[in-house]
Amino acid sequence: MSDAMISEHQPDPTPAPRRRLWLSLLALALAGALAMLAYFSVSTAQPAPELSFKTITGEVIPAEALRGKVFMVNFWATSCTTCIHEMPQMVETYKKYQPQGLEFIAVAMSYDAPNYVLNFTQTRQLPFKVVLDLSGEIAHAYGDVKLTPTTYLVGRDGKVIKRYVGEPEFSALHVLLEKALKS
Repeated sequence: MSDAMISEHQPDPTPAPRRRLWLSLLALALAGALAMLAYFSVSTAQPAPELSFKTITGEVIPAEALRGKVFMVNFWATSCTTCIHEMPQMVETYKKYQPQGLEFIAVAMSYDAPNYVLNFTQTRQLPFKVVLDLSGEIAHAYGDVKLTPTTYLVGRDGKVIKRYVGEPEFSALHVLLEKALKS
């Protein structure tokens, strides 16, 4: 028998290392997916930071004033097109649920110019509390928020019900609000 015939019948030595590589990659992907699932399932049960807020009008909202209430904290910026787009629906949501006890705090990011925030608030007649986060302390306390809009819905128990990064699906948000306000 020639060497060529023998080599044709020997198994290819590369499938085993390739298979191990694919299994390793699959295991890493699965571990990552499980870690993300754990993060999101845990993050929605986390208590919201207990902070006092100072509005652009100088009003102080102490942390105690929010205890036992359903509230939303919306991180936004005047330079954020999605924030500007969602703001009318945020206003509608607030007006719809405020009579049932919803509190709403719009937190302008530290990089947003205070005069822009004040102008936007006045020209759009925002009906809820607007806060300047000049130092970034509030964004940091809420998990180091960098992306806008980011909105937290907090239940009466002080725990985060849901965190939205980007514009929420408002009909789903309203369902959560109705449930939270009834409890």
